[in-house]
Amino acid sequence: MNLELIAKDLARIGEQSALRSHGAESPAPDRSTVIRLIGELHALLFPGYFRTGEMPARERLAMIEVQMREQIRAAATFVGAPCDPEGTTAEFLSRLPHVKELLLKDVEALYEGDPAAVCREEVLICYPGFYAISIYRMAHELYTLSVPLLPRIMTEYAHEKTGIDIHAGATIGEYFFIDHGTGIVIGETTVIGDHVKLYQGVTLGAKSFEVDENGNPVKSIKRHPNIGNHVIIYANATILGGNTFVGDGSVIGGNVWLTHSTEPGSKIYYREQ
Repeated sequence: MNLELIAKDLARIGEQSALRSHGAESPAPDRSTVIRLIGELHALLFPGYFRTGEMPARERLAMIEVQMREQIRAAATFVGAPCDPEGTTAEFLSRLPHVKELLLKDVEALYEGDPAAVCREEVLICYPGFYAISIYRMAHELYTLSVPLLPRIMTEYAHEKTGIDIHAGATIGEYFFIDHGTGIVIGETTVIGDHVKLYQGVTLGAKSFEVDENGNPVKSIKRHPNIGNHVIIYANATILGGNTFVGDGSVIGGNVWLTHSTEPGSKIYYREQ
């Protein structure tokens, strides 16, 4: 076996692809470190609930600061994006108290909305819906700070662990409720109001993609729906399109396929033809 020839062929194929060439001087952010950071952030926000070893909050914050700064720098360098790792890390950490406030409201929504929830602590420790939401809320802050790669690594890890796919770019209000959760998809430009409940298999996705003169999808445009306040969307409903607005107080029944806007207070149910 000619290992040198195989190595040359791999390099040649890589050079011919659309991927940019990266060497040891600009390695990708380390996925395993980012995943560990998720655990450390959970332990910081909810000490005693997510255990990664006993450590004072100030010491844990210092460790997170160093590792987050390194990963932000690696991500920006890897994709060639302008970035201020120190300033971005400081701003992210300063937002953590707000993230915790939001997550405590999410715990409340899950506890009050699920009759099977024995206590709030059970929600925080056990519920995959809360786990996915908590990672999304942290990743969303990095997304709004224009940090490349890291937000997607975080939310795809949550997707891998829970089956819940929330893009870090989505905008989600207070008291967010996900029950069961498996199969939920929330696209990048989705906007969700306050006190919204989603059940398993719900898709908030794109209806179609605009294409440029070469037939390639146009990126960075509104593609996903807006969901108002106090909306309930039951299992396996699909709501598509950037021009689709679900009005406040609406109820979308299970298995509904919706590509048009609804008035506030609407009740939309699937009816077999």
